[in-house]
Amino acid sequence: RFNLLKRLMKREDVTELINACDAGREGELIFRYLVKSAGIKKPIRRLWLQSMTKESIREAFQHLRADQELIPLAQAAVCRSESDWLVGINGTRAMTAFNNKTGGFQLTPVGRVQTPTLAILAEREERIHAFKPRTFFEVFGDFDVVAGSYRGRWFREEFAKDGDEDARPERIWSAEQAEEIKARCRQKMGIATEERKPTTQAPPLLYDLTSLQRDANGRGFSAKRTLQIAQQLYEKHKAITYPRTDSRYLPEDYLSTVKGTLAKIKDSTLARHARAVLDKNWVKPSKRIFNTAKISDHFAIVPSGEVPRGLDEYQQRIYDMIVRRFIAVFFPAAQFEVTTRITRVGGDAFKTEGKIIKEPGWLTVYGREAANGDEESALVEIAPNESARVSAIEVKQNETKPPARFNEATLLSSMEGAGKLVEDEELREAMIQKGLGTPATRAAIIEGLIHDGYVIRQGRELIATAKGMALITLLRGIGVSALCSPEMTGEWEFKLKQIQNRAMQRNDFMSQIKEFTRDIVDKAKSFEGDSVSGNFETLEVKCPKCGGGPFDEDYRTFRCRSCELIIWKTMAGRLFDREEVRTLLEKGHVGPLVGFRSKMGRPFSAMVKLGDDFKQQFDFGENGVDSVVTIDRERHEEIGLCPLCRQGKVFALENSYTCERTLEKPPHCTFRISRIILQREIPKEQVQKLMATGKTDLLPKFISKKGRAFSAYLKLENGKVGFEFEPRKSRATKPRLKKATAAT
Repeated sequence: RFNLLKRLMKREDVTELINACDAGREGELIFRYLVKSAGIKKPIRRLWLQSMTKESIREAFQHLRADQELIPLAQAAVCRSESDWLVGINGTRAMTAFNNKTGGFQLTPVGRVQTPTLAILAEREERIHAFKPRTFFEVFGDFDVVAGSYRGRWFREEFAKDGDEDARPERIWSAEQAEEIKARCRQKMGIATEERKPTTQAPPLLYDLTSLQRDANGRGFSAKRTLQIAQQLYEKHKAITYPRTDSRYLPEDYLSTVKGTLAKIKDSTLARHARAVLDKNWVKPSKRIFNTAKISDHFAIVPSGEVPRGLDEYQQRIYDMIVRRFIAVFFPAAQFEVTTRITRVGGDAFKTEGKIIKEPGWLTVYGREAANGDEESALVEIAPNESARVSAIEVKQNETKPPARFNEATLLSSMEGAGKLVEDEELREAMIQKGLGTPATRAAIIEGLIHDGYVIRQGRELIATAKGMALITLLRGIGVSALCSPEMTGEWEFKLKQIQNRAMQRNDFMSQIKEFTRDIVDKAKSFEGDSVSGNFETLEVKCPKCGGGPFDEDYRTFRCRSCELIIWKTMAGRLFDREEVRTLLEKGHVGPLVGFRSKMGRPFSAMVKLGDDFKQQFDFGENGVDSVVTIDRERHEEIGLCPLCRQGKVFALENSYTCERTLEKPPHCTFRISRIILQREIPKEQVQKLMATGKTDLLPKFISKKGRAFSAYLKLENGKVGFEFEPRKSRATKPRLKKATAAT
C-alpha cells in the first residue's frame, strides 16, 4: 500500500497533494510520516471534514485549507509520537531490566499516559485496602399527621465539619446515644415545618467522545466498543458527525444546519420532540450550545442529517443516545419543587425530603412527565406548624463504606480531569485541556492496561492487579513518581495543545521529555531491589521451615523474621499477591494459578508448592496430570461417583479431578478432568454438575489459542469432555461439540 501511494505521489502529472486523512492530530501525523518517508516535496492542501455526508465532503473540497495552517498541529502530533516512544521504550527497558536483576524475565511496560492512568487505579486500591469500617447508627421515625404519615431521619441541626471525613449530620457513633434518642422520642408529639423551593436542571451538554463513552458504559458498552460503533455510524452509515472530538459545542453559524437536521429526524418516538423544538422556536444562539471559542478541531457529536438504514441493535442504541441528546439540548430546563420538612420532637430534629417534577422540560425526551398525586417522592401535605405524632421509631446500624472502585465511566472522567474526578459538567469543561490522553486514545489506554496484566475487568469494575500495584510502588520507591502523576501528564497534554496553538515551541517540549526520560533510566540504574520503599505489610503466618515467623515484605520477597526462608514474589513472569503467598506458607501449595509464561513467552497454568528444601517450585503435568500416586483422603476432597467406570470415587487433586481407579496399577479407569481448561479454573461445583447431568452451566472467560475470550458449556459424552457453544440467536442450529483441552 505504501509503495502504491509513493508511486502515485511521485507521478509527474500530480502537481500537489491533498491531505484527506482523519481531520485531527493523529490523522495529520499519519500523512506527515507518509510524505516524509516517500521523500515528497510537492505543495500540500488540507481537506478538513466534519461530516461524511456528500454535502459536507463537497463543501470541504471547496474550502481546502493551506498547509501552513496545519504546521503547528503537525508539530504537536510529532511531539506526541516521539515523547510516547522515548518514555515508553526507555522506561519499559529500564523497569524490565530492574525487575530482572535477580534472573527470569518479567516484562514491565510503562508509558507516558498509560502509567499515570494505572496510578489512579492503584491509589484507589490502596485506599480500599487501608480502609477500616466504622460502625454508626441512624434513628428513623414514622410520623402521623391528618393527611397520612411520613418518615424522617434524625440529624444534628448544629452539625459542622470537624476534619472527620466520615462525619455526617445524621450519623451517631454510639449505640447508647441512638437508643437514648429512640427512648425520649417514642410516642411523643412533634411540630412539623417545611420549606418548598423551586429548582431547575438544565439539559446536559452535547456529547463529545468521552461523555458518550461514559453514558454508554452505564448501558453496558465498554469505551472501546462505543468508539468502534461511533466510528461505524460516522464512516459506514454517515449518520453522525466526526466522533473523536473533545468539544461539546457547535459553531455559532450552525443554527440553520441544526434546524435542517431536526426536520430530517424520522424516528417515530423522537420525531415529535424534534418537531416541538422547531414549532416552538427553541433553536436559539445560546452559548451553552453554539460557542465557536470552545471548538478546536471538531465540534460536538450530533446527527449528520442522513437517515441511517440497516443499523444493528447496538448501533441503533448508540445512535439513539446521540439523537436524544441532540434534541434534548434545545428543550427548556426541567423544573422541580424540593420540599425539606423538619419535625422537631422536643430538642430532637428529624428531616424528610421530597422532590417532584413540576415541568419536565428536556426530561420529556427521555420519557419523564410531570408529577402526579401518587408520585413516590411526593410528601403528604401538612398544615403550617401541624402536630405530628411519633407512631414508630427505630435504630438502624450501618458501617462506613470504602471508596468505590472505578468503572470505565468514572475512570474516563478521572482521565479527562487529570486525576481529579469531577462530576459537575461545567467544571469538567474547565479541566478538559489538562486531561490524560485524548478522547480518541483513552479507550485504547484502558484496554492496554488490561492486556499488560496491570488491570483486570471484574464485572464493570476496573481493579489494579498485584503486578500493577508493584509497578507504581517501584516508580515511587526509586524516585520516578512523576511518571505516576496524572497531573504532570495532564500538563504535558496541555503543552501539546499549546504547540498546536503556536504558544510553545516543539524543541522546548522535547527537551523536557528527554530530560525526564534520562532521569527515569538513571534512577533505575542506581537503585537495588531491596531498597525500594513502599506500602509493604507483615504476613502474620507461621514459618513452615522453622516454626517461627512472621514474614516481612519488601519489593521482591517475603522473608521469615526467624530464619533465612525467602518466598519470591515473582515466578515465571507472574507476581503473587499477598493472599496467595499466605496460602502457600500455610498449606504448602497454592493454585492452580494462571498467568505464568514460559521462556518462549507461552502462557501456562500450574500449582506452586514448597519443595523438600522449602523452595518454590511448580507442580504440574501435561493436561492436568498430578504428581500424586496415592490419594490422601484427609487432604483430597471426594466430590462424587465416577461417571465413567461407575465404581470409583472422584477426588479433587491439586491439578485435576481424578477417579481413584486411574491411580491403580494397572489403571482401571481413565477419568480425569484438568482443574484449568484454556486458562479458566473449573470450580468443584461445576464438575459435580457435569458428572451428575453431563453438562455444566454456561462458563465465561475461556481463552482460545488466539487469545480471545469466549463462553461455553462443558459437556461429557462417552467419558470425553468437550465444549458446547450457545446457538446463534439469528438462526437455530444444533449445539456444536468440540473437544476441550482436558485429559479424560
